[in-house]
Amino acid sequence: MSKSDYRLEQFKTHVWDEGKLHVRELPWRNLDDPYAVYVSEVMLQQTQVSRVLNRWDSFMRLFPTIDALSSASTSDLLTQWQGMGYNRRALAMKHTADICSAHYGGTLPNDYDALLALPGIGPSTAAGIRAFAFNEPGIYLETNVRTVFLHELFPDETEPVSDTRLRPLVEQTCSQTQPRAWYYALLDFGAYLKKSVPNPSRRSVQYHKQSRFEGSRRQKRAELVRIILSAERMNSNDVLDELNVIEQHAGRSSVDPVLFDAIVSDLIQEGFLVRQGSMIEIIPSV
Repeated sequence: MSKSDYRLEQFKTHVWDEGKLHVRELPWRNLDDPYAVYVSEVMLQQTQVSRVLNRWDSFMRLFPTIDALSSASTSDLLTQWQGMGYNRRALAMKHTADICSAHYGGTLPNDYDALLALPGIGPSTAAGIRAFAFNEPGIYLETNVRTVFLHELFPDETEPVSDTRLRPLVEQTCSQTQPRAWYYALLDFGAYLKKSVPNPSRRSVQYHKQSRFEGSRRQKRAELVRIILSAERMNSNDVLDELNVIEQHAGRSSVDPVLFDAIVSDLIQEGFLVRQGSMIEIIPSV
């Protein structure tokens, strides 16, 4: 056995041990329902586990199957999604549900390339669905997994480490018989490391500090959607007035009408809204 192979074997043993020490009991784990796993994977993108814990169960009660999500109105879906951030994820889920309901018998495909072809599913989400729902090995590389590899295998690296360097290691160490349990161990160990040492993922090329939300364009987008959801159909001037009330209450200046129109145009183009004359409404279906 080469020195590098021996090091990886030691690494795997250590991860299994640490995973057992720091295991988290989460409701979307050890499920054979690909849809339930998929919902959790999408929710966990750029969202803390604590927030997802408060929303996953209620979401699954309202939309328990792919067919149920496909049949849901955009308004109901976005209403349930409020507070999760990045509303595009919810619309992508709706698009995916429509495709799976029509072409995959109301379930998600197991094939990696077929998953990648679905809206909003990237390499990590596709690998996560395969590992956690189907117990299939693959390269599942997300923040907590990245944290473990950087902490354990690149402790003295001074330059940012790219995913190109990490992927072969992730693939080589992934258990071929227990990929689900292996990635749970990595996720739990990674979550523990983030709380106990300076965040190792900051040494990744992928690391980007999120920009301030309050007062940002993202915040105004989210408020605009929330305002229209409250009535489903509103005059654009009334929407701008309500948005300005929120901004002024927060101690910020009124929204420039040009910026407002640009945000509305973006939301229309992305499939959130439809405009009829001076009226704006949540698009009836996607």
